[in-house]
Amino acid sequence: MSDLTHFNQAGEAHMVDVGDKSISKRVAVAAGEIVMLPETLALIQAGTHKKGDVLGIARIAGIMGAKRTADLIPLCHPLALTKVTVDFEYVVEGVRCQVRAETNGQTGVEMEALTAVQVALLTIYDMCKAVDRGMVMQEIGLLEKQGGKSGHWEKKN
Repeated sequence: MSDLTHFNQAGEAHMVDVGDKSISKRVAVAAGEIVMLPETLALIQAGTHKKGDVLGIARIAGIMGAKRTADLIPLCHPLALTKVTVDFEYVVEGVRCQVRAETNGQTGVEMEALTAVQVALLTIYDMCKAVDRGMVMQEIGLLEKQGGKSGHWEKKN
């Protein structure tokens, strides 16, 4: 039918068979940002938000999101993650989140890294929405993939 791997010859959705793939170290790096009012960013930076450590809680949420990806994305394989890091940096209009997910397995961890970024950013939104409902998540995407047949891939700017 097409080159889309999650559909069989009849066009029906199915989980891809990775049983014959070799086990290798798989790594994916994804990132995104949340744009907010300067006042909201100042609350996060100063650590004076009444709900507590916004980025600390968002970091844990991102890790949890990576671990639960197969529960959220219907055709995603459950993976035994070996490492997930969630890092934040302040940018001019908000916060940038970058996630690195790793496993030793038969399929990649792109979905886990992308899910973790989005869950971390959603957590920031949730914790700050009382003071800023206009926040926007943007520029979410895969930056790097390692392992498997494709070897190594990096997004070119």
